[in-house]
Amino acid sequence: MKGFRLAIFLTIFFLLYLTINYYIYASAIGALRYFATGFGEYIFPGFFCVMVFSYPVARIFGKWLPMKLSDFLTFLGGLWFAAMLYLVLSLLLIDITKFIISFFPVINAPISNNLKPINTALFMVTSVGILILLIYGYLNAIKPRIKTIACTIEKSPPELKSLHIAVASDIHLGHIIGKKSLKKILASINSLNPDLVLFPGDLVDEDLKPVMAKKLGVAFQTLKPRYGVFAVTGNHEYIGGADQAVEYLSKYGIRFLRDEMINIADKFIVSGREDISTNTFYGKPRKPLSILLEGANKQLPVILMDHQPVALAEAVKEGVDLQVSGHTHHGQMWPLQAITKRVFRLSWGYSKIGRSHFYVSSGVGSWGPRVRIGNHPEVVSINLTFQS
Repeated sequence: MKGFRLAIFLTIFFLLYLTINYYIYASAIGALRYFATGFGEYIFPGFFCVMVFSYPVARIFGKWLPMKLSDFLTFLGGLWFAAMLYLVLSLLLIDITKFIISFFPVINAPISNNLKPINTALFMVTSVGILILLIYGYLNAIKPRIKTIACTIEKSPPELKSLHIAVASDIHLGHIIGKKSLKKILASINSLNPDLVLFPGDLVDEDLKPVMAKKLGVAFQTLKPRYGVFAVTGNHEYIGGADQAVEYLSKYGIRFLRDEMINIADKFIVSGREDISTNTFYGKPRKPLSILLEGANKQLPVILMDHQPVALAEAVKEGVDLQVSGHTHHGQMWPLQAITKRVFRLSWGYSKIGRSHFYVSSGVGSWGPRVRIGNHPEVVSINLTFQS
């Protein structure tokens, strides 16, 4: 049954993907036909096919391709996803504008008489503008920022007046986020000299093969926080095989909390929920938070990792003091933030509900396109102060 649902999803996805690309191609070829002899007939169609099929080829045949070629095709195909978004938005705007102008003969007549050069000029200007936007988005995506917040928790754990936590969600290790990027992220974490490091999901971008081939796990051994390094699964670990990802990364000092909690030195509690994808992929619902925290000494601060910020009310009800999440990427590329803001009560940033503090990170890596527009990749520095 799951295989059937997956087949239906992939069929719909590829039909939509090809339809969108046909719309872009038809608009482009009509404009480029008058640009230069041979360019619109031979060069552009070849370029377009490479861009459109790079990602599908990398995903379907990647395990048989040389690693560097698979990395390149995944990166190229990811950039095309970003280009598609802005090409479609631009072309729709142009087509809607043309439709409106058609009702005004005084304006429409001179445009219709010069439609071919106008179409060519519009497409070239749009393409250059999108290229500049993608370059900016790439440069933004490879430079993680430090986001600092401070919270006061109304508890007095023994011999602990403050706690400094570093949070890095959604790294998406794999073909695109490799050794160089990971070292930069971990250097940012180490620069904070945190007491505790948390990875709230999507450490791995689906396929574990490139992570293991590049020996990316070794880099995590540079983290030496006083109270340890903890993580939870995200939806992308489940796509590629959560058990295998957890087994691999656990060898390098990362403690995964899979619907479990741990008392740290009788000073605070760290708990972690399985991602809600466990029900879809394993047919096993995750534990209710009330069961997960059963028996916890709630006189101590309770810190919770939950990859997707979908159960904030449950955390408030169960007396969680701080929850950290990721998943949303805050849309990753404008204007997709408008969607994540509607889907999630908290798409990005800090909020306090009752006595519970929440932070949803925009993530430090990226999924698909190595492009971020309208937000920044971040390592989050959370300074907790305790007082009754």
